[in-house]
Amino acid sequence: MIASLAAFAVVALLTPWLTRLLGRRVFPVIALVPAAAFVLLLTWLPGVLAGDAVVEVVPWIPQLDIALSFRLDALALLLALIVTGIGALALLYCTHYFADDEPALGRFAALLLAFAGVMLGLVTADDVFLLFTFWEATSVLSYLLIGHYTGKKESRGAALQALTVTTFGGLAMLVGLVVLVAAGGTSSLAELIANPVTGAAGEWGIALVLVGAISKSALVPFHFWLPAAMAAPTPVSAYLHAAAMVKAGVYLVARLAPGYEGLAVWHPIVVVLGVLTMLVGGWRALRQYDLKLLLAYGTVSQLGFLVLVTGFGTRDAALAGVALLVAHALFKAALFLVVGIVDHAAGTRDWRRLSGLGRRMPVIATIAFVAAASMAGVPPLLGFVAKEAVFTALLDAAGAGEPWAWIALIGAFAGSVLTVAYTVRFIWGAFFTKADAAPTPLHAGSRAMGATPGVLAAASLAFAVAVPLIEPLLAAYADELPGPHDYHLALWHGLEPALAMSAAVFALGALLIWRRRLVARLQAGVSPVLDAARGYLGIVSVVDRLAASVTTAIQHRGLPGYLAIIVAVFIGGLGAASVVNTAWPDGVRLWDYPAQPFLALVMGIAGVAAATVRQRVTAVLLVSVTGYGLVLLFGMSGAPDLALTQALVETIVLVVFVLVLRRLPKQIAQRNPPVHKLARGIIGALAGLVMGVIGLVALGARIHPTIAEGLPALAIEAHGENIVNVMLVDIRAWDTLGEISVLVAVATGVASLIFVSGRTGGAPRLEDLGDDVAPVDRRERLRPVPEPAWSIRAPRTSLAATEGETDAAAEAAETRQTWILAGRTLSPRNRSILIEVLVRLLFHPAIVVSVYLLFVGHNAPGGGFAGGLLAGLALVARYLAGGRYELGEAAPIDAGRLLGTGLLLAAGTAAASLLFGGAPLESAWFEAEVPVLGTISIGTSTLFDIGVYLVVVGLVLDILRALGGEVDRHQEESEEGADVPEEVRA
Repeated sequence: MIASLAAFAVVALLTPWLTRLLGRRVFPVIALVPAAAFVLLLTWLPGVLAGDAVVEVVPWIPQLDIALSFRLDALALLLALIVTGIGALALLYCTHYFADDEPALGRFAALLLAFAGVMLGLVTADDVFLLFTFWEATSVLSYLLIGHYTGKKESRGAALQALTVTTFGGLAMLVGLVVLVAAGGTSSLAELIANPVTGAAGEWGIALVLVGAISKSALVPFHFWLPAAMAAPTPVSAYLHAAAMVKAGVYLVARLAPGYEGLAVWHPIVVVLGVLTMLVGGWRALRQYDLKLLLAYGTVSQLGFLVLVTGFGTRDAALAGVALLVAHALFKAALFLVVGIVDHAAGTRDWRRLSGLGRRMPVIATIAFVAAASMAGVPPLLGFVAKEAVFTALLDAAGAGEPWAWIALIGAFAGSVLTVAYTVRFIWGAFFTKADAAPTPLHAGSRAMGATPGVLAAASLAFAVAVPLIEPLLAAYADELPGPHDYHLALWHGLEPALAMSAAVFALGALLIWRRRLVARLQAGVSPVLDAARGYLGIVSVVDRLAASVTTAIQHRGLPGYLAIIVAVFIGGLGAASVVNTAWPDGVRLWDYPAQPFLALVMGIAGVAAATVRQRVTAVLLVSVTGYGLVLLFGMSGAPDLALTQALVETIVLVVFVLVLRRLPKQIAQRNPPVHKLARGIIGALAGLVMGVIGLVALGARIHPTIAEGLPALAIEAHGENIVNVMLVDIRAWDTLGEISVLVAVATGVASLIFVSGRTGGAPRLEDLGDDVAPVDRRERLRPVPEPAWSIRAPRTSLAATEGETDAAAEAAETRQTWILAGRTLSPRNRSILIEVLVRLLFHPAIVVSVYLLFVGHNAPGGGFAGGLLAGLALVARYLAGGRYELGEAAPIDAGRLLGTGLLLAAGTAAASLLFGGAPLESAWFEAEVPVLGTISIGTSTLFDIGVYLVVVGLVLDILRALGGEVDRHQEESEEGADVPEEVRA
């Protein structure tokens, strides 16, 4: 199982690259992965039926008794077959659903395949915390899949709504799992069910876990997210919302039922919410005109039915429940795929605009009839077999005096009546000819699209006829629950009460269709107050208003006031803690070497001056003095790694400040003079004082020996001599992984503030300008486009310049030699030959040195962070010399891909050791003798460091694109608008 999950992960990672080569033909290729997993699962079927569960365990966090533990029993195998089988068919369907030019096709294919793998992990996980990890992964992946059409507000809103609801339920579920594990003394799901937790811990734990289950399976009151998720592409709806994700909650209820159905909290939640959801979903389905929404509300109703039956707690109900689960996966996935075909052919899903499709699409109509008949419980289909089993199980339970049986039976009967009614509404609306509508124009599509729903509809018929072939797997799970084992699934049980109930269901369903106008009036009379979606939006609105009120109250004085509150809280909290502290150092040494107080004095003067000067650039330079003072302090204290990194970081920060200051006034508080100077000064002085006191307290608070003495031995053990770098990429690599994740988040945040229409792609290239790179118009020759950052406020040339000045500038632009690739894209007066020559000479050596720092960092000052910063500074130099086009030529790559590749490489290195039975981030090395170079040692920590290097370079490149190139473009557009004569603008 672990190997299968690894295959899903690896192929999903490769899918975007495969999509570039194959286009939409990538879907049959990646469908081989779930198809192969399906076949592998079938090979385990005999052993599972014999009672031998397949178990795989890899220790993960032994201290917490958490392991990568997987267990394949009858229920897990059933769900795994559904997930992989329908997953493969959904991927094949995508081949004809999407076009080759579909935006982000590779990402979609990778996400859908990854989702199939995550679902496989969820249904086979035995450790509850591993199950929770997969559980939340399905929420994240469903968010990305539902929001595939990123340009549509509807898709983004639906994705966020689904993520919010399921994540909220998942957090409640996590608390419940922790309670069960703490009380049960194990994190094994199988052991928690074999030895159930009782008492208050069991009641509260199971109640919280059920909150997670009902939110994932869209039961009332969390049902509203599922219809909204129909904004997703049809294959997502067919797979996630019919066969996979929404089944996760049903699976969890079925999994826990053998151990916890006897708890007092179980039946009120499972039965009441199951019945209520079945009725609400069916009732709402009768109001829908969009075929996909009709199926969505029908899915909500069926999910309530599934939870009701699988969680009822008897053997026969469990058998009926898993049979209904298989039937629902088959017919609902088929119907969603049919809707996708209808939408492709007719261009609409509104059945009021559809007429005559049954005659012109007979094959698709036949497939839809079969699948819909199974949904309504019409013989001889699997849906009928399952529904008959449900009625029989509930009738028997009611006859045996089960207290919740009558509620469940009446609810299942009423819900089945609604199911028949909305099934007829779907078929009539989609395929019948309507007297008041013209025949719907159709355009030809691929006939192969019908193959996938055809297979699913055929399976609904075949499994009903050959139900004895699948019953052993279903019964292997159902036999875990109490009750006699004499009932068997069959297409015909003779004349019995369940058959009479089915006949009554069809009759009452027909009555609802006949009296549909009355039903419509009754539905229109229902108050919108009862709409759960409105309730969700109301809660979100209240939270938004509350957040806005708090933000307004705290930040109403702008950034200075906001910072003042933060610093004041810091002073009050830590200052008070320092006052009551009793652990002070025995002695205080004022300095370690004579230069130290001098540097501290210079840094202090620079800090005070930075707070008092009026020019922004001067203030930034003074702040940098404090940073470079730290460089000297680190260097003189014997910390070359820290000094190197601090120098590079300070330089990058200085550049970023300058890039931002280009669009700000030169003077600080030019329009609004600063106020409360004394209060600000006091706050600043107290903050510095408290920080100094905290340093003293920390020096005197040590109660254990320092670990510094053991670090050299650990570094040697990790094949390194540079303790700092070894700590970053080996000993404390978890911290570094978190830090580079923050860097990726920072890059994303900066870009999202600057880019309006999208941030994909690299910086602009010269080829984007066409063949004529040099300015061709006299005005263009004089326009400072773009102003590089080193000329923060270059004086603009007046457009009223004399003809002689214009000709001179033009001649200079044409005759001046360029030392960089994009030199002539700049106005002549914004170019500096000295800078161009220096950049030309130093760029490539800087890149080489950055790579050198990367690879020697394990044994000498350097490392991925320092090397990445140096490479970033080299890119900064190219941008300063030649603007955004020069940056595009220097780094013709999407910064986002660099960031993602680096983070993926680092995280992959952390997880790769798990595949070989090791702990996360456990290092391995390869050593060899290489001519000239001598002995080289390459380890997984080196690969981790390469990931850090790529993330840092990607961060700098993204910031340059955003705060540099994109700001240049905005300024250029504003200047072009300013240059248009007034009469032309008028």
